[in-house]
Amino acid sequence: MQFSLSLPDIQKERQGNTGVPGLWCLDSGKAGRTVMISALIHGNELCGAWALKAVLASGMQPRRGKLILAFCNLDAFDRFDPAQHDASRYVDEDMNRVWSDQKLSQTQTQEQRRARAILPWLEQADWLLDLHSMHEPSAPLLLTGTLARNIELAQTLSAPEHVIVDTGHKDGVRMRDYGRFSDPNADETRSLLLECGFHGDPDTPAIALDLIARFLIASEIVQEEDLPADWRRASPDQQRILQVTHAVVAPSMNVSFSQNWQGLETLAKAGTQIGQADDQPLLTPYDHCTLVMPSLRQLRPGVTVVRLAQDYAPS
Repeated sequence: MQFSLSLPDIQKERQGNTGVPGLWCLDSGKAGRTVMISALIHGNELCGAWALKAVLASGMQPRRGKLILAFCNLDAFDRFDPAQHDASRYVDEDMNRVWSDQKLSQTQTQEQRRARAILPWLEQADWLLDLHSMHEPSAPLLLTGTLARNIELAQTLSAPEHVIVDTGHKDGVRMRDYGRFSDPNADETRSLLLECGFHGDPDTPAIALDLIARFLIASEIVQEEDLPADWRRASPDQQRILQVTHAVVAPSMNVSFSQNWQGLETLAKAGTQIGQADDQPLLTPYDHCTLVMPSLRQLRPGVTVVRLAQDYAPS
């Protein structure tokens, strides 16, 4: 898949206005939610950087509350090469697996040190939108976690078409699941993770800006007329909400797929083989099983290579 999205120049944006490189805080001075939008958790996921660059260039200011904008893994971004874009995903470890107290108490890796610098701003946030892109070509996905309040917000936003109710990763905690964001009693919080499409798809910044606009309006720190009209895209006719039931984790490097799955394929029959791991077949566990984000590009033991999902049924 060709990498067609150009590299954004963020020399100005990386200065920030908080004393932390890449961190911006736009403070209305009035009571309201603190909203954070993060990008570049992975250095090769350029769409979020383009989108935050557009937010800053617009001159938009919140009417109430605060807006925090975070260009996160700058060191990984600085290594970006479109010919080897996977190599700039991170420097030492995946930055979207370090958001636990145990990991954040350490400063052994570049990602841990950078996360520690971002943490005081993340801890202020009531609402979080984390912008990402994907290893393989796919329709955009909005990942909510399992809390009803996030699923309801996804439905309020009315985009994108596909919403994924998921439990995270076994190899570490995502920013979206840090602290209050995963507390079932912290009803004032909301956190969503947007996968905008393939890393190199030139349409991904527009997908990010569309959801930024919807998210900011829903947060009530701005009004619709405060935002450029061309940020909004048409809403899908309806949303499909999928509940992840299984995460297929690589036991070793001996994992393969039976075909070049693109994601969101729904396989009619239980027991359909989708690949194999350690020479054992990987089978769908139920009828009408949908594959979510299948990819072997980051294959190593302990990494999720595909999620299995079914249509969401609220409990």
